[in-house]
Amino acid sequence: MIASPPRPLRAVTAAVVAATLALAGCAGAGSWSGAQAGSAPPAPAAVQTPMARGPFVAAANPLAVEAGLRVLREGGSAVDAAVAVQAVLGLVEPQSSGLGGGAFMMVFDAGTGEVTSYDGRETAPAAATPELFYENGRPLAFGEAVLSGRSTGAPGAVAMLAMAQRAHGRLPWSALFDDAGRLARDGFTVSPRLAGFIAATRGQARTRWADAWFTRPDGSRYVAGDVLKNPAYAETVAELAEGGAEAFYHGRIAREIAATVAEAPRPGALTVEDIAAYEPIERGALCRPYRIYVVCVPPPPSSGVAVLQLLAMAEATPDIALGPDSPDAWAAFAQLQRLMYADRDRYVGDPGFVRVPVQGLLDPGYTAARAALAPGLTGAAEAGTPPGGVLAGSDATHEPAGTSHFVIVDAEGNAVSMTTTVESVFGSGRMAAGFFLNNQLTDFSFAPTRADGGPAANAVAAGKRPRSSMSPILILDREGRLVGALGSPGGPSILAYNARALIAALDWNLPVQSAFDLPNLVARGDGFGADTERFSEALRAGLAARGVTLRPNDSETSGLHGGIWRQGPDGVWAWDGGADDRREGVARTGE
Repeated sequence: MIASPPRPLRAVTAAVVAATLALAGCAGAGSWSGAQAGSAPPAPAAVQTPMARGPFVAAANPLAVEAGLRVLREGGSAVDAAVAVQAVLGLVEPQSSGLGGGAFMMVFDAGTGEVTSYDGRETAPAAATPELFYENGRPLAFGEAVLSGRSTGAPGAVAMLAMAQRAHGRLPWSALFDDAGRLARDGFTVSPRLAGFIAATRGQARTRWADAWFTRPDGSRYVAGDVLKNPAYAETVAELAEGGAEAFYHGRIAREIAATVAEAPRPGALTVEDIAAYEPIERGALCRPYRIYVVCVPPPPSSGVAVLQLLAMAEATPDIALGPDSPDAWAAFAQLQRLMYADRDRYVGDPGFVRVPVQGLLDPGYTAARAALAPGLTGAAEAGTPPGGVLAGSDATHEPAGTSHFVIVDAEGNAVSMTTTVESVFGSGRMAAGFFLNNQLTDFSFAPTRADGGPAANAVAAGKRPRSSMSPILILDREGRLVGALGSPGGPSILAYNARALIAALDWNLPVQSAFDLPNLVARGDGFGADTERFSEALRAGLAARGVTLRPNDSETSGLHGGIWRQGPDGVWAWDGGADDRREGVARTGE
């Protein structure tokens, strides 16, 4: 059974990515190393930084942050701490990520200067067909598909973390689950945000699995401030600690996942064989210069290439530099997004199954030509034809939101930027072994073809990974030294959130917290979704005069976490960290 792209296809893909990076002067063989970037010019003296050292952790829940800092205090690496952070987030923030989901991770190795990406995206089962979400010849309603067993792919987060920890860990794997096990056994305090999702009256919060966990003995739902336990999760993390990732993909846990997927309504086809066959992928980092920096993201099926494309277009758009109080800057940002999303939706998919024109999308001539179209846009943009691009991809993908992001830097300056998800809030609403299962397969296009009959790049196929907007980011200077890391949840809006944070922090030189807390503006298609209440009246009026009429954003709100290594007024270098005030996270340095 196929659980991941055949190895020859992956080898070709790696070669294509490596060639792409070489053209930008940012190439490594599988990883990117600043020491290998001979054509990258040196940074100006003002940003000649020492190695960015931690410990530093920013994540969406204080309990997860403390778990990461504890591992770092005990001598663990950034990747060691990432295992602990994910294990706790899956318990205390189950609406967003968990052991039953997937992730993309960027790792910076301070000793070698290499940047590596790890792909823990879920895969479709061997029995999946392009009509996975069809019934009686028509696509299912999206909500029906999410709650079905068909929506769950083979989970990838645990296998990905295990692969990265074998390469970059310092502590025993068994030492990384203490906080998660204790909190699951003894209980944790329900946060206001989790309580809000528990209180939902329909959807995933009201499945029989969710009801069993979220209902108190008196029949009422748990509320903020209550202590919630999860003995099944405690048992699972104990097995993981003792048996490693093998305990997850072979044995009781895998059997429980497959059995839950097979239950009505609309059973899925994911089997224990599919789960056992899952393989994470170590991919080369996709890096491009931006201003005086180098920005690195994962290659497809992540949509990180779209963030780099937007940044390249922004660099060719003078209005962007006018700053956060300028309606011209915001209007230009919105129009560039329309162009970026049109290309992303057309071309990006699993590179083991479709040709993704990464080099063409980032070609300087192409990005400049696309940027020149922005002032004349009056509605949704059309996809362009980048060098090497074949018009064969625009699809009907609906990408809901239920995701988290965290950043970790250890005492030696090794760093992790990781975006992790179960897809929708509480995933499919089904639970096995104490955690929610993902509904990641609904990230595929329900329609296997375009309106004109051509194949959709993101159509379902056996063993295929759905396209993802997750795009964790590492920022280097031109000498290959770490200067920052960030990322956000938000479904397809992740691309807009990440780009806005980068522009605010790097172009507008805002403190990281201020950059994260700026209004969001998302322009995919015809409309302009926004945090309307965060825009001043003057900005709203200025945007409207430029044809940008804001409406409330209908995507998941941002949850940016991360930091930038900066020199303060006193001359001291330190992490300027931030945690998006739309979530409950914190950014902390170690003692």
